[in-house]
Amino acid sequence: MAHHKSAIKRIRRNTRHGVINTARVSRLRTYVRKVEEAIAGGNHEAAMAALKEAQPQLQRNAGRKLIHANAAARKISRLNARVKAMSSRA
Repeated sequence: MAHHKSAIKRIRRNTRHGVINTARVSRLRTYVRKVEEAIAGGNHEAAMAALKEAQPQLQRNAGRKLIHANAAARKISRLNARVKAMSSRA
């Protein structure tokens, strides 16, 4: 157990931020899943719209260090390539 006032405050803050960060990562996974579902469904317009919503979320979470910056860039790149491949097939 922490004995210093600043350490006690830090524990409270870390607990609050842990809950917030968990919600942010969960929301990010939902955005990515919506893109993947649109791709699987074969709906190019829906996939483009979902990707347009997911991309800023990925970048924002990478900026907050919730996911690694390279992981965010990789996800954006791969999702973009899959959506782009849909347009060439259609």
